[in-house]
Amino acid sequence: MSSATDLSRRAFLGSAVAASASLASAATPRDWTGVNPTRYPDPDIISLDKRFKAKLGNTPIQRLYHDPTMLWAEGVVWNGGGRYVLWSDIPNNRQFRRLDEDGHVSVFRSPSGNANGNTFDFEGRQLACEHGNRRVVRYEHNGSVTVIADSFNGKRLNAPNDIVVHPDGGIWFTDPGYGAMMNYEGNKGPLEIKEAVYRVDPKTGKLAMVSDELGKPNGICFSPDYKKLYVVHGNIFEWDIVDGVRLKNKRTFCTMA
Repeated sequence: MSSATDLSRRAFLGSAVAASASLASAATPRDWTGVNPTRYPDPDIISLDKRFKAKLGNTPIQRLYHDPTMLWAEGVVWNGGGRYVLWSDIPNNRQFRRLDEDGHVSVFRSPSGNANGNTFDFEGRQLACEHGNRRVVRYEHNGSVTVIADSFNGKRLNAPNDIVVHPDGGIWFTDPGYGAMMNYEGNKGPLEIKEAVYRVDPKTGKLAMVSDELGKPNGICFSPDYKKLYVVHGNIFEWDIVDGVRLKNKRTFCTMA
């Protein structure tokens, strides 16, 4: 889990919503019984940037799933081919899947290695960051599991957190070590390497550290043109991607204070 200064994706989103709401008038408590919104735009969607106002009327906020036994909903990812949403319930060591066609939700994988972040590569294969096993894995179409990375320079990874795939096949992930800090979301143990952002070369499979500039790098994503990388560490930071393999020109993209 995040420290007070290192927001996870969950805390980051919650803080953003809270900050937005503080600038607007108080709204009535949300009714999640499935009724349609009374008007557009949805009153709970608040834009602080005029560039987003055109998007406000597109759709209301919907609660897709709720279960009191589900402790977390992390690493949410959409599979366009299968038309389903997948996410991780880290403390319960399982993953869920929700089918878009009929809204059916079921346990997709249990145990999951206390998986956190998920993504799909350009062949539709799921990749997951396993806190408990301190590794990144790929689930092949035949059901087998391929270990993408579990060590760096002869030492175990800390607890990979979030992951993205570049069009060139490179796999980028963060390793802040939260899952090794307590048994609640993994297996408690010492961090053997510095927390960092890594890239797996698609041709050689070699793991390279691309940045150790952030103390606890967490959520990660590319810009739509794949020329920039964004990583969450309390605030959101941005780099330029050089030749698809290196980072330069680190700067703050957004502050969350």
